[in-house]
Order: sequence, then C-alpha cells, then structure tokens
Amino acid sequence: MLGTAASAATIPTTTAHAANNIRRTFHTNPFNSLSSSHHSILCARFRCLSLRSFTAVSNKAMSHPQTLDAPHPQSSAAGNKQALISLSDKKDLALLSNGLHELGYTIVSTGGTASALENAGVSVTKVEQLTCFPEMVLDGRVKTLHPNIHGGILARRDQKHHMEALNKHGIGTFDVVVVNLYPFYDKVTSTGGIAFDDGIENIDIGGPAMIRAAAKNHKDVLVVVDSQDYPALLEFLKGSQDDQQFRRKLAWKAFEHVASYDSAVSEWLWKQTVGDKLPPSLTVPLSLKSSLRYGENPHQKAAFYVDKSLSEVNAGGIATAIQHHGKEMSYNNYLDADAAWNCVSEFRNPTCVVVKHTNPCGVASRDDILEAYRLAVKADPVSAFGGIVAFNIEVDEALAKEIREFRSPTDGETRMFYEIVVAPKYTEKGLEILRGKSKTLRILEAKKNEKGKLSLRQVGGGWLAQDSDDLTPEDIQFNVVSKKKPQDNELCDAEFAWLCVKHVKSNAIVIAKDNRMLGMGSGQPNRLESLRIALRKAGDEVKGAALASDAFFPFAWKDAVEEACESGIRVIAEPGGSIRDGDAVDCCNKYGVSLLLTNVRHFKH
Repeated sequence: MLGTAASAATIPTTTAHAANNIRRTFHTNPFNSLSSSHHSILCARFRCLSLRSFTAVSNKAMSHPQTLDAPHPQSSAAGNKQALISLSDKKDLALLSNGLHELGYTIVSTGGTASALENAGVSVTKVEQLTCFPEMVLDGRVKTLHPNIHGGILARRDQKHHMEALNKHGIGTFDVVVVNLYPFYDKVTSTGGIAFDDGIENIDIGGPAMIRAAAKNHKDVLVVVDSQDYPALLEFLKGSQDDQQFRRKLAWKAFEHVASYDSAVSEWLWKQTVGDKLPPSLTVPLSLKSSLRYGENPHQKAAFYVDKSLSEVNAGGIATAIQHHGKEMSYNNYLDADAAWNCVSEFRNPTCVVVKHTNPCGVASRDDILEAYRLAVKADPVSAFGGIVAFNIEVDEALAKEIREFRSPTDGETRMFYEIVVAPKYTEKGLEILRGKSKTLRILEAKKNEKGKLSLRQVGGGWLAQDSDDLTPEDIQFNVVSKKKPQDNELCDAEFAWLCVKHVKSNAIVIAKDNRMLGMGSGQPNRLESLRIALRKAGDEVKGAALASDAFFPFAWKDAVEEACESGIRVIAEPGGSIRDGDAVDCCNKYGVSLLLTNVRHFKH
C-alpha cells in the first residue's frame, strides 16, 4: 500500500508515477501469463491508484492552482505509435498487421482478431491489458467501451488539456483504427432467415462506436473500414506528408459504412415490428456500381448505384444483372433494359419483348421462341432497330443465330441492330454467337424481379413511394358489360393486350391478336391520339383484334371508343369508372363489340 506521509503537493506525482508503473507491468506481462488472482489484484490496485491520483490532482488544483505543473503527454509523437484493430472480416489481416509492425506500430486488438494475429506470429497487445477489465464480461459486449480506448481515439492532439488528461490517467493515443462490423447484413438475409434474438445479438455496438470516434477525430486518427484501403493506408503511413484530404476521405467512408449498417438494422427491426412498407422515415442505402459516361444527355454527369436494402437481396432485377459482353452500360441503357426486362418477365409462355425509349414496341408469345422474336420485331421494325430485345427463356444457339442474322421486315436486307439483349440465361454456344454479332452489343443475364417491391421515384425535394404494379390477368376479373360476350380466343387476346398496356407510357393503347402486339400508342396527352397511333401501326391486321386501354375512356361517341369499333376491333378491355361508361357500353352494343371492364387502372408516367 502506498505511504501517506507525502505532502499534498507531492501526492499527485507519486500516485501518477505508481499508476504508470503498474500500467507498464500490464504492457510487459500479458494477461495470459498472469494468474486470475494477480489479474484481479493488479487491476483493482490500478483502478484505486487512478481514482486517488485523479482526486489528489483535483484537490491540489483547487488549493494550489499556481503550482500545478503540466504533465508530459504520452503520444505517438513521442514514438509510441499505436494501431487498434478489431475485425469480423479478417481478409488481408496479415498484410495490414505486418505492414504496421514494420512501420513501428504497436498493435492493440480484441478477441478473435488478437488470436488470429498471435497465431500468425504477430506481436499484439490485447485490449484488456489497457482496460484492466476482462474481455468476456457480458459476453464481450463492453470490451472496447472504456475511457482507455475511446480516450486514446478521441483526444485531440492540438488541445493541451486533452493531452494533459491522457497523461494524468496514463492513457496512450491511437493513431490508426481499423474496424469492420459484425456481419448483420449477411446473417439476417441468409437462407432460412434468422431468429429475432439471434438478429439482435448480431447488432454491433462497440465497432460503430470506435469507427465513429475515429472518424470524428480523423485529423489525428486514421480510420479504415474496408480491406481494399489497406495498401493505401500503409503507403500513406510511409510518407512524410500529412494529407488531410486522404484522412477526410477515410472518415467519410467510415461514416457511410456505419450509416449503411444502421439502415439495415433499422429496416430489419421495422419489419419485425410493424412490417408496413411505408414507415414514418426511410433510409435507402445505395452503393456505387459504376460511373457512367454521362446521364440522359452528354452534358449530364451520372453514375449507377445498387440498392443495398435488405428487401432487395436476391430479389432480381437489372441492377444485379451480369454483363457478358459489349460496351459499358449507359444511363439510358439501364432505363431501357429495366423496362424490357420488367415487361418480358410478366409473361408465362415463351415471349420476346422489344423496347425503345422504355416503351415496348413489339411483344409476342409463342411456343417457338424464334417465331416470337420475328413477330415482336415485325410489330414495329423501324422502332425495333437500335432497341433492346428481351426474352424470358434461355437463349440457345438457334435463337442466337436468328438474332444475329435476322433482316429487317421493312426491306428484307438490313440486318437488325440492337443495343442490348437480356435473358435469364444463355448456352455457351448462344453466348459465343451473340458475341460475334457486334463488339458493342451488351449481353445481360438477369434474374426475374420478385413481386411486392417498394417503388421509389424522385420529385424535386422529395420522393414518391408506392407498391410495385404486380397485377396480372390472373389477379383480376374481366367483367363483360356489353351484350356481346367475347369468344375464348378474344378473351385471351384482351388479356394479352391488357398485360402489354401496363408497360406502355400513358396515355396508352395496345392492339393485339393471337398473343402478339400489332400496334401501340403511348405518351399522348389525349387517349384519342394514342388510339390513332396504335391503329396506324396495326394496319389491316386490326380486324378482329383486341384493344386494351390503361385508363377509362372519357368519351365514346365520335371519339376513341367509336373509332376503335369502326376500325374492326372486336373486344375492348378498359378499367371503367367514367361518368360516361354507359355511352361506351351503348357504342359497343351498336357495333357488336365486346366491352370488358377490369376495375384496374394502369397509369404509367
């Protein structure tokens, strides 16, 4: 026990000196070489000394403020460089630890990371040697939540009182903090899911606290959360210049890493409680997949981000498509490919969809996919040229040859050109043939979008959120309101047209027959003009065809309904809901046309 004869003026120096001696004992005698009784005695004595030292210094400061000498801080500037490493993912740990060791850093680590370092023969100081607290108390939940850790991270080197406080309490600084977090994201998205209690246990607390602390104090502490940054970190430490921009970039990445992690926890917890798709607040974690040459137009900068929300894991879509060949994807390529893939994925039978400027200009379903492809192009060969062609079945050698060699129906000579081919899979021979069509042809392999996704769309200063439009003909009723009932083949045509029209920009009209699109009109401010465009594209084949409209007809006589009937349309499918629905019924009855009301609108803006 310490003597008590020292004067009040000498107590702080004596006790602080003793505390530092005990701390040195911890550094030179790892816990695994001490008995549990020695461990308890030393830690208890250190805590007692620290408290007495603090009390004595405080008392002296109050009674003799003019005689208090400023202690000399123990920092990396004095040659004691420390790096704190705590990793769940230990990829490239050897590279990092050996590099730091060669640069003269003392490595402080926790649990499994410390064991991995020891097994690799790297000298390591365990966190409990600094905290004087057994690591596995509370199952390790509080092993790094200690002033001896966070004080060394958060202390500002340019603040004298910060460094004095560290010196007084025997706390060393950390110059580098390398941390990644419990694999919460992987655990809760694993096959079969995870029990609620297990999910809670995989929420990291100490890791984010250290990352945030180091990122906040990035002027003095380098924080790394990504193993890809290890080489850059080591190169930086070898240099003589202190680049604050490098430090800021690492700090930004650290905060972004924690924010993404927290968003996953928040999303998961919301689903475990309320489960509503539209929570009071919403965070969407986005990860940069690629920088794009430009945006919708060459003067606009652009990039493509992947949605890392839990709900998007293994949920399919163009964002996760594999590109097998061709030029890099552009902003407009992504939009068009998404439109084509979403449309073709809706059909159960072998189907081909051709898209131009996000609108399907050709759709056909056949048991023979080669015939479906030819018919889809035939619907509008001018628009199809330079478009996107999508299939909902595997592209094999025969189909690939047809795509490569098919001539435009307009002249029978011009070989069709496409920006993108997208399908769920390809045979090796099919891929080989398509690669030979063009060096620039983008070949995408995509997984079908799952239903029930949340659809987001940006407006100035905000976002619109809604359920995705997942309804198919099997989900609704086609109610006959006319005198004439449709034949079975006419009903099938109406259902096919209705499934197509939901993917066409409003105001939208689709004319179809025998499971193929004959013509479509899109994006017109009035429905009558869309109808006329669709009729012109369908030509003489309109006789006996079905027509689908994405919304109701506001007028019937001398308007869209009557013009459709006069052109030879045999069945019309529309949502209904107009105050003039009776006029539409009367008009169809006059011309002997079947009218089906779906009670489902398909606006697409």
